[in-house]
Amino acid sequence: MALVEDIFVYPVKSARGIACESVRLVATGFEWDRHWLVVDATGAFLTQRTHPQLARVVPEIANTALVLRAPGLSPLSVPLAAAGEQVTVRIWNDVCEALDLGEEVASWMSEAIGDAVRLVRKPEDMRRTASRKYTGEVVAPVAFPDGYPVLVCNSASLADLNARMPEAIPMGRFRPNIVLSGLPAFAEDRIDTVQIGPVTLRLVKPSTRCVITSTDQLTGERTTNPLPVLRKFRFNRELLGVTFGENAIITSGVGQSIVRGAECTVTFEA
Repeated sequence: MALVEDIFVYPVKSARGIACESVRLVATGFEWDRHWLVVDATGAFLTQRTHPQLARVVPEIANTALVLRAPGLSPLSVPLAAAGEQVTVRIWNDVCEALDLGEEVASWMSEAIGDAVRLVRKPEDMRRTASRKYTGEVVAPVAFPDGYPVLVCNSASLADLNARMPEAIPMGRFRPNIVLSGLPAFAEDRIDTVQIGPVTLRLVKPSTRCVITSTDQLTGERTTNPLPVLRKFRFNRELLGVTFGENAIITSGVGQSIVRGAECTVTFEA
């Protein structure tokens, strides 16, 4: 058994996360998670890898709108309903359609992060899926995450990492959707499924980590970097990177909700 210690949703990819008491699952993952994306003039996606100041953009899902706040700017309200001019965007090797939210929104976001950017929205009929190399027979639709619907982390793994670090870092650096407690450190490496009531998540691929883990999620500044420490004991030769947490897909429970504090049943790989 394990517990759902924390739940997070990231409406705008690479902007501030929202801690939730409960979240509803939709086909692409958590409701509203990574439904909005910041892109450059060519349609290429932007994240805290190159624009750490995105961490200072604070989203809120309020009634019928996404409300965005950033230091020095008036709040911006963006309708939740999918609308806008259809454009093509790129996320890693994926090319997909998106809805451009117009000049006013682009101007606000550009001022917020100090670069000329645009904000796009996931269309209702978006056709992007997680890599079948790891999902197998399951076709797992996604919005704008790096690659998978849900990211699962383990609080004991962070405690193990922080015991090796010169300075402890918070879990928010790893931008998980679900944080589990009650498991040994790095037990997630061997987990097959996590059952949370009617919801079943299958863990399919270790999450390789990048410079975002060194970014303070409140200030947008680069600070303590865990990657050198992780590289000493978490380097994955197959993926050619350091790993922390596991990417997951939803195998049952779309339309159901996960509640913070819920008990989980965990099964391990044979």
